[in-house]
Amino acid sequence: MPPEVQPKRYPSLEGATAATPERVPVRTREGRITLSAWRMNVTSPSGPGTIVLVETNVGAVFRGEGLFLGWNQEDLGAAYRALVPKPRADEPSMDGPQLG
Repeated sequence: MPPEVQPKRYPSLEGATAATPERVPVRTREGRITLSAWRMNVTSPSGPGTIVLVETNVGAVFRGEGLFLGWNQEDLGAAYRALVPKPRADEPSMDGPQLG
């Protein structure tokens, strides 16, 4: 039986809260087009920070600012997934088909 993997803990995120991600336009250095990204602002006792999730044709790319500056892709992705606000039970789901 393989050993149980413990989730990585990030001490700088203790007590952190995140705003709902907002859609923003971004450009890459090598790209000639504007892409869409999700920008999530985070506040924590260690200071403010932002994680930007850029969706490209080769996969997701994360960028960290402030508190998250210098974090690697794996840690940024894990922090984004851990901090993104979960929808409340009384809110409508956005998982339905997009028509039109």
